[in-house]
Amino acid sequence: MGLKGFVEGGIASIVAGCSTHPLDLIKVRMQLQGESHVPNQAIHNLRPAFAFNSASATMVGAPSTVHIPPPPRVGPVSVGVKIVQAEGVSALFSGVSATVLRQTLYSTTRMGLYDVLKQKWSDPDSGNMPLVRKIAAGLVAGGIGAAVGNPADVAMVRMQADGRLPVTQRRNYQGVIDAITRMSKQEGIASLWRGSALTVNRAMIVTASQLASYDQIKETILEKGVMKDGLGTHVTASFAAGFVAAVASNPVDVIKTRVMNMKVEPGTAPPYSGALDCAMKTVRAEGPMALYKGFIPTISRQGPFTVVLFVTLEQVRKILKDF
Repeated sequence: MGLKGFVEGGIASIVAGCSTHPLDLIKVRMQLQGESHVPNQAIHNLRPAFAFNSASATMVGAPSTVHIPPPPRVGPVSVGVKIVQAEGVSALFSGVSATVLRQTLYSTTRMGLYDVLKQKWSDPDSGNMPLVRKIAAGLVAGGIGAAVGNPADVAMVRMQADGRLPVTQRRNYQGVIDAITRMSKQEGIASLWRGSALTVNRAMIVTASQLASYDQIKETILEKGVMKDGLGTHVTASFAAGFVAAVASNPVDVIKTRVMNMKVEPGTAPPYSGALDCAMKTVRAEGPMALYKGFIPTISRQGPFTVVLFVTLEQVRKILKDF
């Protein structure tokens, strides 16, 4: 019975992950916007030239200050259009092989473990589990799943972000296996678990908020008689669960994306020394709301992902109920 929960969760997760991959890619690109160490974006690199120009201008009586306008805020639709224009439609599926591997490792583990814990911790008479236990089960399952799937997560972030780099600096991974192999050889095995603490924290938050809220909302809808157990209930509960998960996880997701994507050159200090350093630098340079960069595509992706995940899961359960 326990193994079936892993199979059902794995199938549903892979379907949901692949179908919403373009939205996830747009989210990653938006979360990386504004990083101060990205080529051609660091304003401080321009200051010497402006200082020279302003000094020259002062000599002829022109104003001595130069206003550098902030970069325009770009929305998810604009980001998507620019990706297609610059890299082609297929670029929206950059890193999809890593998504498949990530869902196979991470989501299969978390969904299966949550199912096992739910069976063990549910009330034997009513079959229901208190909300506190649901959250605890989600935290445990999400943390273990993230630790297992972190290498695929790092590969996915890098493959999704590659197109925004100058052509000479792109990693050009041929697929998830090539990415993991090259990272291991060039940066060491430990690089596969870069940002793992963040991945684990995010996964615990997402799994606890997503799975626990889905079960709780679904149970409430059925108990109150608002709807019967069917597609409408599954869609309503899953979309609400996706919104809760997006709000709870976005700040950790932004930091995770930046730490995983950073390029560490031999003999030079990394852009971020860790998660806290990344968070502090991000907030100082871009303001507190930078931690909610990519929130629109996050909710745009988390909502459909959660709907597809749970609707597919319910259908797979029906198909496999006799096995």
